[in-house]
Amino acid sequence: MAETKQAQSSDGETAKVTGWRLHVLIEAGYPFETAERIAESDVDLHHAVELLSQGCTPDVAEKILL
Repeated sequence: MAETKQAQSSDGETAKVTGWRLHVLIEAGYPFETAERIAESDVDLHHAVELLSQGCTPDVAEKILL
């Protein structure tokens, strides 16, 4: 039972982090679908945001990151 509770807690935390990452990426200028793919990956979030701030398009940034 403790393992199930721990797994649920871990899943909840993962969902919160992914949601936060998604929000940051959308705010940076990524379209929703692209932001979702990046948010669910292990890509460095700061790098993803930095690419757009340096003039990279979301499509090109996605190809670089993923």
